[in-house]
Amino acid sequence: QVQLVESGGGLVQAGGSLRLSCAASGTILRIDTMGWYRQAPGKQRELVATITSGGTTNYADSVKGRFTISRDNAKNTVYLQMNSLKPEDTAVYHCNANVLVLSPIRWLERWGQGTLVTVSS
Repeated sequence: QVQLVESGGGLVQAGGSLRLSCAASGTILRIDTMGWYRQAPGKQRELVATITSGGTTNYADSVKGRFTISRDNAKNTVYLQMNSLKPEDTAVYHCNANVLVLSPIRWLERWGQGTLVTVSS
């Protein structure tokens, strides 16, 4: 079993910052791309940012220049530093990872349960 567990969400005023973390656990051989997605009430889930195992990043236009994704491959953990937060950033943020596992060897896509970020105006 592979699990992704997020932490770091909460309530913050507009203009503030939060740092999200997501740790993968289980019998993991390798993790390829990791990412963050978010879902606001009444809206579809959308991409926030992704990062490959080599460190190549991709961001949604709405967060470029404000959010930074990073990862610690030794800890199987991905981070999302969110600065200059806006009320429209309010959403449940979900971690995502493509994970190579044993028995049998195969790639799996895994999602975390989500962490709520609320930005007040």
